[in-house]
Amino acid sequence: MITESLLASGHRGCAGCGASLAAKFVLEGAGSDCIICGPTGCLEVFTTPYPESAWRVPYIHSLFENPAAVASGVETALAARGNTHTKVLVIAGDGSTFDIGIRSISGAFERRHNITYVCYDNEAYMNTGIQRSASTPFDASTTTSPSGTVSYGNPFPKKDMPAILVAHGSPYVATATIAYPKDVIRKIKTATETEGPAYVQIHASCCTGWYFDSSLGVEVTRLAVETALYPIFEIVDGELGKVHKIKQKPVEEYLRMQKRFAHLFKDEVGRAEIAKIQAIADHNVERYGLTRRT
Repeated sequence: MITESLLASGHRGCAGCGASLAAKFVLEGAGSDCIICGPTGCLEVFTTPYPESAWRVPYIHSLFENPAAVASGVETALAARGNTHTKVLVIAGDGSTFDIGIRSISGAFERRHNITYVCYDNEAYMNTGIQRSASTPFDASTTTSPSGTVSYGNPFPKKDMPAILVAHGSPYVATATIAYPKDVIRKIKTATETEGPAYVQIHASCCTGWYFDSSLGVEVTRLAVETALYPIFEIVDGELGKVHKIKQKPVEEYLRMQKRFAHLFKDEVGRAEIAKIQAIADHNVERYGLTRRT
């Protein structure tokens, strides 16, 4: 039982930062006998301003594109020394995970390194100016996919990173959210105890990039689950396992909370775009069997 957070207070994260909560829960699930590899990104920047560190476990800062490769090397070195108990984790944002670092992730998972890769998914490059990533939701406005007279925001669907890693043969793939801490902790514990490369993707709200009151970070991520825009599930050895069942709410409840979707509520064309987003949520309900009986 951990009685003191392994992520120290006093770091420079925004008030209500979802990434800091995600990291706190990940460390609680992994325990103190672990090594963290973290690429450049929000979490790295606000927890490791030289010469300080908020990490109470060993932490290695890698480049944006190679945390999975660094973790592979750490895991191999530990194994060569006969250390099979120290857990090796990556904690990276969606920019590093979905885009810049996907090549090294693919290699690490293909080689079956015994690591746990955790993505805190705040759905854009928040540290460098709120640019869109492959994880940015459809129609969300970012600085590189701005809404305006010729665009309704990001024109592309969110990349299905869990499916990509299932296709790599990962024995354990899961999604989670900061809105359900115990679920995050359980899934991290399961992932780190699974032999081989495991992947956990955690929805982590960003008040700066999503534009909502910083006190509502947990509420907004919970609504993402309840509207079926962020399904919560586990895939074990390629088979869908435990799923978080919901009584589905309309996507408008989630979208209205965030200024990044405010442009969708201005005219009838925007209403048509909301209908497209509702269709994405409805597809998730069917794909993962999310609906619970009332």
